[in-house]
Amino acid sequence: MLTKRIIPCLDVKDGRTVKGINFVNLRDAGDAVELGALYAEQGADELVYLDITATVEGRSTFIELVKKVAQTINIPFTVGGGISSVEDVSALLHAGADKVSINSSAVRNPDLINELSLEFGSQCIVVAIDTRYIETDGGVWDHIVHTHGGRKPTALRSVPWAKEVEERGAGEILLTSMDTDGTKNGFALELTATISGNAGIPVIASGGAGSMAHFYDVFTEGKADAGLAASIFHFREIDIPDLKQYLADKNLPMRMTR
Repeated sequence: MLTKRIIPCLDVKDGRTVKGINFVNLRDAGDAVELGALYAEQGADELVYLDITATVEGRSTFIELVKKVAQTINIPFTVGGGISSVEDVSALLHAGADKVSINSSAVRNPDLINELSLEFGSQCIVVAIDTRYIETDGGVWDHIVHTHGGRKPTALRSVPWAKEVEERGAGEILLTSMDTDGTKNGFALELTATISGNAGIPVIASGGAGSMAHFYDVFTEGKADAGLAASIFHFREIDIPDLKQYLADKNLPMRMTR
């Protein structure tokens, strides 16, 4: 079994880390660079920085912040928000990011996934899928892809979309359940297991972590390759070294740094 990864996520607005519940009611969680440095020191495997209002406000992602992060931390990090072209990705990778995450732009132009993976390699391209379980126009309930920071539902069903992005060259899927996001009641295990079970690429599970047991559940029942969380790390409800030791004690393969 491959090593399971623990990934803190830093949602960034105006250079500050913020966190909400179900994608709303944001509160400040600290300086984005300082928090990233702390997580790297604690043994996080990777970081994800998401400029959560970039697409909504129609501006490019935070190049200067990326440069500061790259100069400060020594673990891989992914950057997302407002990325819509080869030029955007090139600028972010040159600024020091290891991977980029696209969502709204991939839904709008699926060929972008093919284009980016051919240009930069699939290992650099993460497709984020923000999904909510809703009633569709046909009266059927399903997991539906949302864009623009979770604000806009699309016509795409999440499970087949996950398979399509893999076929188009995505190297990884960042799956966020909007129904569980920020609730601390656990990850969306059934959905995660369905997408992970159908995928030939790693799946990062996001949304709902509230305890160490939730990570164990998403790695075992949910079949996820990585577990991503925000507020439980930002507000020191769970420390990364303790979490990794807990999972290692349960015979999950973890990268231990201390």
